Parts: sequence; structure tokens; C-alpha cells
Amino acid sequence: MAEEAALIEKSRAGDAEAFGRLVRRYEDRIFTLARNVCAGLPAEAEDVYQETFVTAFKKIRGFRGDSGLGTWLHRIAANLCWMRHRKKKSEPFVPMLDEPESGHGPREFRDWSPEPEEIARKKELSAAVERALAGLPVDYRLVLTLRDVEGLSNEETAKILGMSVAAVKSRLHRGRMHLRDRFEASFKP
Repeated sequence: MAEEAALIEKSRAGDAEAFGRLVRRYEDRIFTLARNVCAGLPAEAEDVYQETFVTAFKKIRGFRGDSGLGTWLHRIAANLCWMRHRKKKSEPFVPMLDEPESGHGPREFRDWSPEPEEIARKKELSAAVERALAGLPVDYRLVLTLRDVEGLSNEETAKILGMSVAAVKSRLHRGRMHLRDRFEASFKP
């Protein structure tokens, strides 16, 4: 933490290299949050990811340290996701008949025993989970991503989202139930 505090101070002074080191510490977690919350819109996830760090760089001087840097960055990303979600809700929806190959399909995990059947099952399961997660309302996706994907505590999630721990627990429970129902429905014949 002392190293991170030193990097924050250097970043406040405008040291781009120090800020780059901070970005590398948190970039995977912020991108995972953005990708899961902006499910189905890879370009949106990349925009949120980039905007999070641009905003953080611009506002690092105002970072008081009341919470950890990771919590602050997650809060920025969550707010950007909410703003984009609200904007998308107000825009008219025009469905695309053919979705182009984006290269951001289901996340694949390295399989050390490359059996084709196992690889196919893992891809199918991963795609089903991503489809089920993408079908949830954004408030449930945010909580589920922070708690179940990022592994943050209820308290950290509450701080990031600006809500009570009880509200996080409630949304987490409801989100998991919705996710379970959607996931089960995707495997029914």
C-alpha cells in the first residue's frame, strides 16, 4: 500500500508513468466490470474502461483516500455504466439482423487436456452464463459482477455503488435468482 500511495502522489503531480503503473494494477478488474455490465456491447465496455481511467487521471488530484483506489475506480466505472445505460434506455432501439464478428465472444479458459468434447461443453456453458447475465437488469448485473466475478465483499460493493449493505444483499439474492432462472431456461428443450 505504501507503494500505491507513492504512485498516487506522483500521479497527482502529473506523472503519467506513475499513473500508468496504477492503471496496470486495476485494468483487468475494471475491464471485467465494464464487459459484464455492458453485456452484449463490447464497444461500450471498451469505452467505459477507457473513460474510467481518463476520468481518474483528470480527477486524481481530488482523490482524498477515504476509500481505496480500487474502490474509487470501481465507483467511476459503475457510474459510467449507469450513465450509458440510462442514455441507451432513452434512445430508440433498432435491432440488427446480422451481428458482426466482434472477437469478444464468450471468455475461454485454457484447458490443459484439450479434449474436443470438453472444450465444446465449456464454450456452451460460458456462452449460456454470459447470455443469462446479459439478460439481467443493469442493477443486478452490477452487483453480481462486483460480488461474484470481482470477488468484492458486500461492504466494498455497497461503497462502490453508494447503497447500504442490506440493499446489496437483496440485489445479490434477487440477481442470483433471476440468473438461475434464465440459466435454467436456456437449457430446457
